[in-house]
Amino acid sequence: MNAQYKLSEMFRQIPSTVLTYGRMIKFSHTIFALPFVLSAVALASRTHAITVPMVFWILVAAVSARSAAMGFNRIADEALDRANPRTKEREIPSGRLSRTAAIGFVAGSSLAFVLAAAMLGRLCLWFSVPVLLVLFGYSYTKRFTRWCHLYLGFAISMAPMGAWIAVTNKFSMGIASLSLALLAYIAGFDIIYACQDTDFDKEQNLFSLPSRIGVAKALLLSSLLHVLSFGFFLGVYVLFDMGSVYLATVVIIGALFVAEHRLVNPDDLKHIDIAFFHVNSVISVLLFVGILADEVVRRWS
Repeated sequence: MNAQYKLSEMFRQIPSTVLTYGRMIKFSHTIFALPFVLSAVALASRTHAITVPMVFWILVAAVSARSAAMGFNRIADEALDRANPRTKEREIPSGRLSRTAAIGFVAGSSLAFVLAAAMLGRLCLWFSVPVLLVLFGYSYTKRFTRWCHLYLGFAISMAPMGAWIAVTNKFSMGIASLSLALLAYIAGFDIIYACQDTDFDKEQNLFSLPSRIGVAKALLLSSLLHVLSFGFFLGVYVLFDMGSVYLATVVIIGALFVAEHRLVNPDDLKHIDIAFFHVNSVISVLLFVGILADEVVRRWS
C-alpha cells in the first residue's frame, strides 16, 4: 500500500517537475530560433524530399541542443544568479531544483541531441559533439570578452545551418545568409536584454557590452546589428529567388525592428521585456510563416 502511494505521488509530481525544468531553461524562448530551423527545412524542400521522421528528429535536435545549452548555462552561472537580485529566484539558486538534477538534465538533453543527430545522418553525428561544446562555451564568454553577445548569436545561428545539412547533406551560401541574419538578430536583442544587468555586471567585472561601453553605445550597436540582420534577410530573398510574399514579410520585420528599438532607450529600460520577448517572438514566427507562404505560392503559381 505504501509503495502504491509513493508511485501515485511520483506521477502526481511529474507535471510540476516538467514545469520546473521548463522554467529553468526558459523553454518558451525556444520560439526565437525554432522558426529559423523550420524555415531552413521549408527552403530545403525545394530540392529534397521532406519526411515526417526527418522533421521529428530535426525538432528533437533543435529542442534538446537548446535545452542542454540553457541547462549548462544555469549551472555555470549559479553563483552569479544567486548574487543578482534579478535572477536570485531562478530554479537552482532558489533551491527549487538541485545542481545534481540540473546536471542530469543537461546530460540527458545532450544524449538526446547526439541521438537525433545520428538519426539524421553521419555528417550530423560528426558535428554533434563540437556543436555542443560551442553551445556550452557561451556560458563562460562573459567572463572575458565584451563580444559574448556575438558568440551567443553565432552559437544559435548554427541551428538553421544544421537543419539544412540534415536535409541536404551539404552547405549552402543561401542558408548561410539566413544563419547570419539569425546571428545578428540574436546578438542585437541579447545586448538589449543585458542592459538590465549593467550595474551588476560592473560590480562582478563581467564583460557585457552595456557594462563596458555604456547603455547608449550598446543600444546603438544593437540597432546596427539589426540593420545587418535585415540586410541578410534581403540576402535570402536574392539567393533563394524568393517572391513578393517573402519580401513583404521582410519589410514587416524591418518595421518591427524599428518598433523594438523605439521601445527601449538609455533613459527608459522598463519596456525591455516587451521588446525582448513579444516583439522578437513575432519576428521569428512571422519569418517562418512568410517563407512557408512564399513557397506555397511558388508551387501553386
